[in-house]
Amino acid sequence: MSDPITAPIAVQPGRPSWRELFALFGLRNYRAVVIALFASSIAFWMSRVAIDWLMLELTGNLALVGLAVTLQFGPTLVFGALAGVVADRFARRTIVVITQTVWVLSMGALAVLAILGMAQVWLVFVVALVAGIAGAIESPARGAILGQIVDPTRLRTAVSINAGVFHIGGLIGPAVSGILIGFVGSGWSIAAAVVVTLVGLVAFATLRVRELAPVVPPPKGSGGVAVAVRYASRKPTIKWPIVLLFFIATFGMTLPVLFTAAAGPTGFDTGSAGYGLYTSLAAVGAVVGAVLSAMRKSLRLRAIAFLTGAYGAAILLAGVVPAYGVFLAGVTALGVFRILFATGADAMVQLSSNPSIRGRIIALYTVVLMGGQAAGGIIVGWIAEELGMHVAFAVAGGMPLLAAIVVASILARRHQLTLKVNLRDFRRVIRIVKRKPAPPQT
Repeated sequence: MSDPITAPIAVQPGRPSWRELFALFGLRNYRAVVIALFASSIAFWMSRVAIDWLMLELTGNLALVGLAVTLQFGPTLVFGALAGVVADRFARRTIVVITQTVWVLSMGALAVLAILGMAQVWLVFVVALVAGIAGAIESPARGAILGQIVDPTRLRTAVSINAGVFHIGGLIGPAVSGILIGFVGSGWSIAAAVVVTLVGLVAFATLRVRELAPVVPPPKGSGGVAVAVRYASRKPTIKWPIVLLFFIATFGMTLPVLFTAAAGPTGFDTGSAGYGLYTSLAAVGAVVGAVLSAMRKSLRLRAIAFLTGAYGAAILLAGVVPAYGVFLAGVTALGVFRILFATGADAMVQLSSNPSIRGRIIALYTVVLMGGQAAGGIIVGWIAEELGMHVAFAVAGGMPLLAAIVVASILARRHQLTLKVNLRDFRRVIRIVKRKPAPPQT
């Protein structure tokens, strides 16, 4: 029997109606959260790309670019899980405002020094580390506050919208940064990211606290991180999305490193203009993915596994086939599948957790998301530096594809599922259906 404190909440199935969407955006606090999330997502990824490019300009070494990525995401491995406990015990709005302020100050200092030509490698590493710590503490609080703004029956729609907004920002940001780097340099790109962050910070700071639903903090001695881990491991709708996220985050979400390698001399040698093109195409794919995500009628584990495999296959196609047109098509496709996976996995994990423990569950999710990218930055950066762009793309796409096949096989065996091919119906050529029972032995 499940603990009522951590039992999953009830949500309405089916596709959200337009009336439901308008009702959500009629909430002032929800509008503010969406604006803040979109701005901070764009700014974060703008700064990440600019820092990566600045490191490449200062050192010319892709492995050191990967180390800068690790310093931006690595603190999540240390502080991420504990940040979930903090998000469940303290005012989430205050946590976000403080950490965003720290991020703005550190990045603003780096932007000024980079513009003046005074940036040094050690300084970039320090700023990346400070920004990474701030982001690790902020993320669970930002995600968990959504349950204080919308009622449970609308939470699925709100989570899906927020996940789409966050990941679209994660693809628009690099595109904007690539363009700015090409025209005015990496320092000005970091400065622009700071300005965009200020917009989101103001939006979040104006949340009406009196309209936030209160959250009963967990009782003392009820446990922290360990409780969340046990809770997640017992729920397939939390466990398997996080497992698949690990492979996508570690290998498939190292796009800035991959695109840097593709735009460099050992790749297609297209420079910053090419980098901007790749990130723009991925952003176009993300918009398509967001539209398809909004049309999703249901959330299923098998769909999450399929999207993981499709995302890996798109990366594999982009890097292995030695044709520039195929590469560009693959980059667009990976944007589509990345958003579909991200919105589905994010929504499934949040909707499977009770509000009293949601901060810690989001923290676990964030640890895997950011920590995987921290490890992947070094791994894929080293592969790109030593073995070349094509091998890096093959590893980045092949590992999520392999993980998807393994998890899909486990789910199929557990639920007696199989594939059915029908070439007469082009809308549903391949379907997942229940396996027919074997005939009795005579």
